Amino acid sequence: MSDLNYHLHTEADRTDRGATAIPLSILDLAPIPVSGSAAESLSRSLDLAQHAERWGYNRFWLAEHHGMPGIASSATAVVIGHIAAGTSTIRVGSGGIMLPNHSPLVVAEQFGTLESLYPGRIDLGLGRAPGSDPLTAQALRRGPGSDGQDFPERLRELREYFRPGDGPALPPRVRAVPGEGLNIPIWLLGSSGFSAQLAAVLGLPFSFASHFAPDYLIAALELYRSRFEPSPHLERPYAMVAVNVIAADSDEEARRLATSQEQQFLGLIRRQPGQLRPPVDSMDTIWTPQERELVHRQLSFAAIGSPQTVRKKLEQILEETAADELIVATQVYDHQARLHSYKLLAELMR
Repeated sequence: MSDLNYHLHTEADRTDRGATAIPLSILDLAPIPVSGSAAESLSRSLDLAQHAERWGYNRFWLAEHHGMPGIASSATAVVIGHIAAGTSTIRVGSGGIMLPNHSPLVVAEQFGTLESLYPGRIDLGLGRAPGSDPLTAQALRRGPGSDGQDFPERLRELREYFRPGDGPALPPRVRAVPGEGLNIPIWLLGSSGFSAQLAAVLGLPFSFASHFAPDYLIAALELYRSRFEPSPHLERPYAMVAVNVIAADSDEEARRLATSQEQQFLGLIRRQPGQLRPPVDSMDTIWTPQERELVHRQLSFAAIGSPQTVRKKLEQILEETAADELIVATQVYDHQARLHSYKLLAELMR
């Protein structure tokens, strides 16, 4: 690799271990179910992370979303600290921090603090979307001036804060303390070609959000790999693909559990976000045929079913994407069923 250890597995490693034996990670939105609370949700996220650590998952990432009644991970850096404090080996990070919402200096200080507290375990995944509706985005950014177009400049500034400090004979500069001189792996996240191309030019690892925006997945991966330029951080492209997975003892049970996720996506389509709802026996009376088509399109890279069905779907996804790592989102109403899904997945992917 290089002087910066990005804790990545190479493509050759993946090939040597076999088609499905690649690193598995978790993307958690700290879901708040109907009749539940944010406190309960955050406690369950820690419980999931502790189980995931024992089951051999590679990373546990939290996603930044704002103004969502069903998501408790809005203060993402705080939740990362909560998870890292309750675990000991699994990598913990952001999937991601929406950089236009924050001062790069504050992000550097937050993640410098996390890395100082939990050395060698923190990842900084960055996105340029607001993670919210326009009104909430304006409240976060205190005005309409930052729409994500300045993301490359903000990223450059953020990375500057992490470089080693200047000697006393050199001109002073704004400094991130903690943060300065720390080795915190930076990932770029995206659902289009913008971040794919930027990650390629900078020689950074890239993660695609195919768990909610699968249409541009293959094109973005091709763009990233074809334009990748080796850097001091990464010698070859490294792509992580986000997928929705719901595993259960039978196909029927998994499909029923998946109706909670389908209702959640339906609420977003209707611009009515809410808490994670209990599963139902049938969605036919809940959505229209057009809405069903939209939801199924967004979930086209989902693996839902028994372990055998999930394994077959994931093998297909790996064949199509040549992903170096999978990061899995599992939106299931019942916490024990969610744990069971992740356990089944860990077992079948060994």
